[in-house]
Amino acid sequence: MRYKPPRNIYYLLLPALFIGAVFLLSGFFNDSRPEKLPVNGKSPFMLDIKLPDTIYFAGERVPLENFDTRESLEREIIMTAYRHGSTIMIIKRAPRYFPVIEKILSENGIPDDFKYVAVAESELSNMVSPAGAVGFWQILAGTGREHGLEINNEIDERYHLEKSTVVACDYFKKSYEKYGNWTLAAASYNGGRNAIDEQISIQKQTNYYDLLLAEETARYIFRILSYKIIISNPAAYGFEIDKEELYPPLRYTEVKVDTAVADFARFAAHFGTNYKILKFYNPWLRKPYLSKKSGKSYYIKIPEEGSRTTLYENEI
Repeated sequence: MRYKPPRNIYYLLLPALFIGAVFLLSGFFNDSRPEKLPVNGKSPFMLDIKLPDTIYFAGERVPLENFDTRESLEREIIMTAYRHGSTIMIIKRAPRYFPVIEKILSENGIPDDFKYVAVAESELSNMVSPAGAVGFWQILAGTGREHGLEINNEIDERYHLEKSTVVACDYFKKSYEKYGNWTLAAASYNGGRNAIDEQISIQKQTNYYDLLLAEETARYIFRILSYKIIISNPAAYGFEIDKEELYPPLRYTEVKVDTAVADFARFAAHFGTNYKILKFYNPWLRKPYLSKKSGKSYYIKIPEEGSRTTLYENEI
């Protein structure tokens, strides 16, 4: 009679067989892959991150001679440079949205560098935060209403790039009047003026780079600067993006609407487009209809005829 091992022994052997198979397969795949050679003594996935000799935010010099300032900026540049997907999308969106923001900043006397605040806030997209802040400038409903934005179930002008940028400009101007410098004005957009005031009172310092602030606010200006540095020279930080890959500005005309719109799908069709594209150009329209409101009028963007299929042709 032949000896039969107990059935449990097979269960004991399974892990050993599995481990052996893993070793065999890993050897096969390692042998079949070309060897990864270092580039300049570094991994090919490792960027050569260099800080600029000098950097300014809104004309105000960043004190890179301070080790803590230098290391804080380096941290954010590294984080931004290695967050490949998000940073690529930001670089691609910038040519579409920066011209709109730059014009409004200029008209309101706000330094051009504040366009990078919108990048830090929303990555140039209509994000919605867990706290309910909305749009490129991440505006809360109460703040938006205080600044005259219409916010209801049909209209939410926090999604209106031009109008929300004007609201952000108003905040920056008031903060600049309070603090006397643009760096703290930008920081207060993240931390709030009350929090900034409290720390100024406690620490007896009025320079952003000398204040110990909450983590997010402490990193905020450096995040903004990292976007400025990388978007201004993407190739230097490993982002080789051809001009034809960038998103060109949208081409459109505007139609004044001062009556009710029963069906925006039909409205869009009347102007040679569809509801999906109409919403893309006008994300502040929150419903597929618009009720008549006494004394109210709106300017709705209508895509330029044929631009959906030819938008890139004139930009390349």
